[in-house]
Amino acid sequence: MFDPYPSGLPVGPGWVSTPDTEEITFPYDGSVVSEAPIGTPELARRAVDEAVGLAREVAALPSWARRDILLNVHRALTEWQSEFEGLLVAETGKPLCDCRVEVARTLVTWQAAAEEVARLHGETVPLDLLPFGEGLTGFWKRKPIGVVVGIAGFNYPLLLASHKIAPAIAAGCPVIVKPAPQTPLATLWLVHLVREATALPAMVQLVTGDAEVGSALVTDRRVGAVSFTGSASTGHRIAKDAAPTKTLLELGSNAALVVAEDADLDAAADAVLRGAFYASGQACISVQRLIVVDSVADALTERVLARLGEVVVGDPRDEATRVSALIDERSTARVLAWIGEAVAAGAKVLAGGEVADGVIPPTVLADVPDGVACWDEEIFGPVVCLRRVSDVDEAFAQVNASRYGLHASVFTRSLGIAFRAIDELEVGGVVVNEVPGFRSDTMPYGGVKDSGVGREGPRFAIDELTVTRMAVIRA
Repeated sequence: MFDPYPSGLPVGPGWVSTPDTEEITFPYDGSVVSEAPIGTPELARRAVDEAVGLAREVAALPSWARRDILLNVHRALTEWQSEFEGLLVAETGKPLCDCRVEVARTLVTWQAAAEEVARLHGETVPLDLLPFGEGLTGFWKRKPIGVVVGIAGFNYPLLLASHKIAPAIAAGCPVIVKPAPQTPLATLWLVHLVREATALPAMVQLVTGDAEVGSALVTDRRVGAVSFTGSASTGHRIAKDAAPTKTLLELGSNAALVVAEDADLDAAADAVLRGAFYASGQACISVQRLIVVDSVADALTERVLARLGEVVVGDPRDEATRVSALIDERSTARVLAWIGEAVAAGAKVLAGGEVADGVIPPTVLADVPDGVACWDEEIFGPVVCLRRVSDVDEAFAQVNASRYGLHASVFTRSLGIAFRAIDELEVGGVVVNEVPGFRSDTMPYGGVKDSGVGREGPRFAIDELTVTRMAVIRA
């Protein structure tokens, strides 16, 4: 049993016991990893009470103190790096190689947030552009938005929680985090390390639980901002319930990879193998729609299928594994149902498509029509849908026809096509000659349309979690 922190939930300055717990199991074989406390709406409201009561004190923390907290957490995470990697494999079922990447990215996030503290400042404003402004001095500064609620997804629980907690601390905001019910353990440990790094432990709290717990948090009018990572449907509901509270939404996608006729096909095929199946396809910017200009479609398809065996399927604890079991049986059943729906609508299975020993292997579908979930929605599994188009114009139109717009990538040797993609694709990020799943944790990350609103990455999240305070002084 995994138990590196006190029992109960970190609410207020201490840890509060809960009447109920639930088993967290290893998705690959169903073995028990640990038991996790189950929170309640009452505990959620208590956490908000505690955060509101501490908000002024947290906002008054000097820059050096906020930076020290962030750097101390970075050091603690570094010390326990390998243990976090193992825990993430156990509770998410994600391959070890992907869990190592998650922890490495988490370290960058905390380091970057610490560095941004020194850049959290405003500017002077020229007020004397008209005569009535003569003699006035003007400047603006950034002030904390108040209590932050951060709700994270199951697929990258440590990293996603860090993208809520670290910017909130940097901005001077108390934060309450709610992890996904399937994966609370790494986040509980992270919050424990944060609370050990500060004299104000209640500035970071955690409440587990179901949708009622989440509702108690996001509907409390005393909350300054809600930051959510998860599905579009849940995000829409949170935005509606939280209004008029500010919401930052990092939602789903069905990311496209476009292959132009002048593309390096070996590089494009490699990108499909890397970009479609990492984290067992449970990533919002994994390659789902492969849109290929017809003149090179046969050659690319041949390359992808010839190398598909390189994507090792099996136990996620094995360093060679790239695809393993999805987070739970319900997710596996849903992905299989979506594949079946696509086939019934005329799609062809070029590889995979069935479950073996509880794992869906890398699956490639061709001729998936519009109107089926495999193409229109976010599949969140190791499935890529290949579609032929006549030219790049049609490819870009196909990308933009989606209700989502998080990331897209284009493989081409043409600077003209590359810059057209940057200008024309309706997404939050355009990646040229690399997987759409590329994300540096210091860049502005987020989407348009149903992929969300707002941007993550410490610098940009801190902007979202602060408000502009204008000052005008007559000497």
